[in-house]
Amino acid sequence: MTVAPSTPFSELADTARRDFADRNPQSRLQYARAREVLPGGHTRTVLTHAPFPLTFASGAEATLTDLDGHTYIDALGDYTAGLLGHSDGRVREFVMRALVENTSVGGIHPYEERLARLMCARFGIDRVRFTNSGTEANLMAITTAIHATGRRRVMVFNGGYHGGVLYFVTGSPTTNAPYDFVVAPYNDLAGTLELIEQHRRELAAVLVEPMQGSGGCLPSAPGFLAGVFAAARTAGAVCICDEVMTSRHGPGGMAALLDAEPDLTTYGKYIGGGFSFGAFGGTAELMDQYDSNPPSGPRPYISHAGTFNNNIASMAAGTVVLGDVFTPEIAVSHTSRGDEFRADVATVLARSGIPMSVTGFGSMMSFHAVAEPPTDVIASMRGDTALLELVFFGLLRRGVYTAARGMINLSLVHTDEQLAAVLDALGDCLEEIAVETRSP
Repeated sequence: MTVAPSTPFSELADTARRDFADRNPQSRLQYARAREVLPGGHTRTVLTHAPFPLTFASGAEATLTDLDGHTYIDALGDYTAGLLGHSDGRVREFVMRALVENTSVGGIHPYEERLARLMCARFGIDRVRFTNSGTEANLMAITTAIHATGRRRVMVFNGGYHGGVLYFVTGSPTTNAPYDFVVAPYNDLAGTLELIEQHRRELAAVLVEPMQGSGGCLPSAPGFLAGVFAAARTAGAVCICDEVMTSRHGPGGMAALLDAEPDLTTYGKYIGGGFSFGAFGGTAELMDQYDSNPPSGPRPYISHAGTFNNNIASMAAGTVVLGDVFTPEIAVSHTSRGDEFRADVATVLARSGIPMSVTGFGSMMSFHAVAEPPTDVIASMRGDTALLELVFFGLLRRGVYTAARGMINLSLVHTDEQLAAVLDALGDCLEEIAVETRSP
């Protein structure tokens, strides 16, 4: 077991953990009870942090309330899935009406086609198929590329995350899905092109995020995404863009803003309006491999099962999200609002003198415990994890909920006053850390 080295922030982090535990006895009790039947006390590893995660009893608009009665500004937005805030009335009422009509169909229903049309028009794709999660969407996109090319090798990127079994933030764990992976350096176009050339005869697909979300909200450098796609196509590989998180940016997703056009794109998170959701889509040539009854007669096709792929709740919710709530115009303004807020965060960090920075794009961003904004996960991991932990606990104590790793995602329902309160809390937290680390 590797023990993290002691830093000027380590002792303060220990104190912050004890204070957190003292202030949250009901969450601590619930955590202990949950561990009797749930490994780790929950079913989502990202929620783990010492000494235990909070348990939330309710949420409204952009706030969350825990079992001990503390109310927080929710600055995390469920890792981008909570774009609409908590319990959006338009989605809830429409889904309830849809569920009165039917629940589990075991067949086709109209909401599936309605959402598919909205997605194709919104994101510029020919065809789309639905799944239950972004993980499934990425697995099926890889399957699509392997079937189309007859090859097996898949290029991914160091720091990337494409689901629970497609995880490359800290290398390539043995628990990943057993594809033949080659891991390329993110934001290093020359190094990536060299690898594409080296594996060009075996490469079925390149799978990449336009901004690495779980890797720390690290955006693609100018020209990187388009350059990777161009080289991959020359090698005969399928270009897959993981926009499970980033399709919220701009009117048609982040890849379009970067002038990069994939062959396949994966989606998830917010489109389900709080319900489980995933999708993959792209060119007719690739997607029609799933057509088991083509007009031209029998041919080999890809079988795609999933009892709840087209479940009524998610399909109905998605039609409201893309059709009424998160229109292209609102997406543009929300992206701009996120850019402005991130600039304000950077100003607060710089003013503090604490060695921290922020990276991101639009309404997604993440703190890093390094003075200069990193461009890859290796640079980000050089930071002091105890400092990130101190900021996390300091913000909680001031009524702001973020990810323990530093991620922030703006929702549509955040008020200007709430965002100002987040900035004030961050400034106060950093000032306290600065004073405590200067004390003899």
